[in-house]
Amino acid sequence: MNKLAGATSPYLLQHVENPVAWEPWGPEALGRARSEGKPIFLSVGYSACHWCHVMAHESFESGRIAAVLNPNFVCIKVDREERPDIDAVYMAAVQLLTGRGGWPMSVFLTPDLEPFFAGTYWPPEPRHGMPGFSQVLAAVLEAWRERRDKVVAQAGEITQAIARQAGQAGQAGDGPPLSADLLEAAAASLARSFDGEHGGFGAAPKFPHPMDLRLLLRTARRSGRTRDVEMVTHTLGKMASGGIHDQLGGGFARYSVDERWLVPHFEKMLYDNALLSVAYLEAFLVTGRAEFAAVVRSTLDYILRDMTDPAGGFWSAEDADSEGEEGKFYVWSPAEIHAVLGPADAELFCAVHDVTERGNFEGHSILNLPRPLAAVAREQGLDPADLGRRLESARATLLAVRGRRVRPGTDDKVLVAWNGLAIDALARAGAALGEDRYTAAAARAAEFLLTECRTASGELAHQWRRGTAGGLAFADDLACLIEGLVSLYEATFAERWIDAACDLADRLVGTDDRGPLAAGGFVDPETGGFFQTSAAHERLIVRKPDLLDNAVPGSTGMAATALLRLAALTGRDRYRVAAERALAAAAPLMARAAGAAPQSLLALDFAVGPDEEFVVIGDPGERTAMVLAGIRSRFRPHAVVALRRPSEVIAAGPLAGLFTGRAGAADDVVFYRCRDRACAAPVSGEQAVAAART
Repeated sequence: MNKLAGATSPYLLQHVENPVAWEPWGPEALGRARSEGKPIFLSVGYSACHWCHVMAHESFESGRIAAVLNPNFVCIKVDREERPDIDAVYMAAVQLLTGRGGWPMSVFLTPDLEPFFAGTYWPPEPRHGMPGFSQVLAAVLEAWRERRDKVVAQAGEITQAIARQAGQAGQAGDGPPLSADLLEAAAASLARSFDGEHGGFGAAPKFPHPMDLRLLLRTARRSGRTRDVEMVTHTLGKMASGGIHDQLGGGFARYSVDERWLVPHFEKMLYDNALLSVAYLEAFLVTGRAEFAAVVRSTLDYILRDMTDPAGGFWSAEDADSEGEEGKFYVWSPAEIHAVLGPADAELFCAVHDVTERGNFEGHSILNLPRPLAAVAREQGLDPADLGRRLESARATLLAVRGRRVRPGTDDKVLVAWNGLAIDALARAGAALGEDRYTAAAARAAEFLLTECRTASGELAHQWRRGTAGGLAFADDLACLIEGLVSLYEATFAERWIDAACDLADRLVGTDDRGPLAAGGFVDPETGGFFQTSAAHERLIVRKPDLLDNAVPGSTGMAATALLRLAALTGRDRYRVAAERALAAAAPLMARAAGAAPQSLLALDFAVGPDEEFVVIGDPGERTAMVLAGIRSRFRPHAVVALRRPSEVIAAGPLAGLFTGRAGAADDVVFYRCRDRACAAPVSGEQAVAAART
């Protein structure tokens, strides 16, 4: 038993019985490295990472390898989701040294925590041109023993290179103007990499890119270019039909290993499903295509059914593997389908979902929809509605049967940033689709985060698991939760969510109504971008501005997005100024590599406008509901929405300025609409209902 037994991370607990003498990152392990003069072997991964499991099985469960590691290194295991700051710093080293990145991440450090050699997965022995992990360990040990001075000097140079790279990421004032030209250039770049046959961008492996898809919906609205919408709808349609989409249970896998979206890397992540839900929802609002709304519902239903903690938060991930095999939980054979469904329904289901004796994945079949259902209905001589009912019944039956299989492992820690994304998705969908259960789930999760995810000192924590909160919140935790709270306010008009969002925003920017906060914030004073950490966090070898978006939005892009929306609602200039400075910091990146900063581009689109402001004054009732439904039925990416009852118009609070001078009517709804700070005359009654639909 190593020293991971007291960890809360499911990933660390997966390694608790390894013969490797793992220790968690902390003062004890780091101090021992310094006092004993030993190099550190840092292994970073996450619970749903397939190749992390492979390396663990091949190498970290090996007594022979442990016999080399344990006496010669201080072995530290880190969950990248628990410590994204550590992951970001040392991933920069991996990319600098190898030209690529990924997990498992394997880095050798000096006792002063400076990296001198790094890689990702190594097999235990040489294979397919890769060195064996045993060889790597022998070479590192030989260099440490025989040429330590050179190794330490090299580590210092690598650290300086990472620091320079971080400093060059964004320079105040050296970027292009913040204008729609950056959005147009990004749309053109996406068009060049678009796969016109299968959808998506680039070649295999293919990732969903939900933020890029949302950006194209905005550039289409701005330019009138139908091609941008077509790229989005083609991609979303192909993904929904592919094996990356769980055809029985809803939700999406992390990515597709092929260009057709057929064979997924079967892990399911909360953030992917939250971000994709919003992309499909916006595509539905643009096109009116019911199948996109159906995907939103099935994806969010998956989160509520399979990823929700009894306390109210949402779990992080489901593994790709079950019973030691990748994808085993999800694949089928014709015999299995026939054993569950009657002969006629089994034949129909197999024909629709590409289930064959040969299979499409290692002798088994991943369910997908290779042909439009309308074409299948014509071939089978069936009414399309009848075909849909039969398939829906068959899927429900097979889902129940699949539920009796051994499930993939679940990472049941609750991460605040990813929960913020899920709250945002649920709140937006609840409002747009009229699904109160989604709004209720979003409110329950927000309440849970704000009350239970707290450090001992009362600050927002980074994570929670089984009753224990841990770690001080990072910038993306604050930014994503602010974004979710703003959407939750616009879905419910409960102003407590705006109050909470403002408290978090003040912490994020480091100032409130009275001036700078003693604890400071996350803003880089040189560039205006956002650091991942504040002064209260552990100091690492480099403090990096978090400008890049990866699978999840980076701190700078999401902070800019959330702060701009909050500024539009509250009129608080410090939020707007901080957001604009953040966008200026990200402008060089947006211009140079638009695909690396899609969330910043989404924020820029909001900043450029034209902004829209909808204020509704009315008591709960049919006509007020009709006005809100009209507002929510259209794609309005630059709008903010606020509502108060007539008796509450003059109430105080962060939204007071939005309602100043705006009167309600005792017996009817009143609708105020402004565009680019020019306001139309207020309308009421049926006129308000009609105006809200335009």
